[in-house]
Amino acid sequence: MATYALDRLARHGEGRSSCSVTSSWFARQWAMWSRMLAPLRPLDAPRGRASAWEASWPLRRELTSVGRARRLVAGQLKDWAVAEFADAAELLVSELVTNALRHTRGPLRLNLRLCPGRLLCEVEDTESADPVRGVVGPDAEGGRGTELIDMLADAWGSRRTATGKTVWFELRSGEGSANAPGRS
Repeated sequence: MATYALDRLARHGEGRSSCSVTSSWFARQWAMWSRMLAPLRPLDAPRGRASAWEASWPLRRELTSVGRARRLVAGQLKDWAVAEFADAAELLVSELVTNALRHTRGPLRLNLRLCPGRLLCEVEDTESADPVRGVVGPDAEGGRGTELIDMLADAWGSRRTATGKTVWFELRSGEGSANAPGRS
């Protein structure tokens, strides 16, 4: 079935005169079909296709996973030699993992990706509901995680996935990383 669909997609643009229109249409369709037909990786396994600038770890549904996530991030950033991200990344990852443990069910996965001058951190879970930003009183003991992410992250958000959602944040470096991919 998948081969038939992809063959049909390839033949769709044969009669068109513009090669760029055909290739861009085909590229969009190929990307869509490859995501749809790719096997889903369970969250209790690392994300597939990891590279030298990506890392992924499954996390257990236990309180010790917050500390483990901080240690994993610190160790990976040390390996990548990007210490400028360490403090903020550790704090924000612990917030995301804590929120996932508190407000979701099922397995979790932590993903890191280093790009030139920026670090992307993601926590995947099996709930499709987006994070809710609540109003917190001055005497409240908790509930300030999204405010903290707003203050320290350069960008953050959530997106739905086939298995639930991913909550992510991005940290940017002022000068970029000399060791990041794409740098010479």
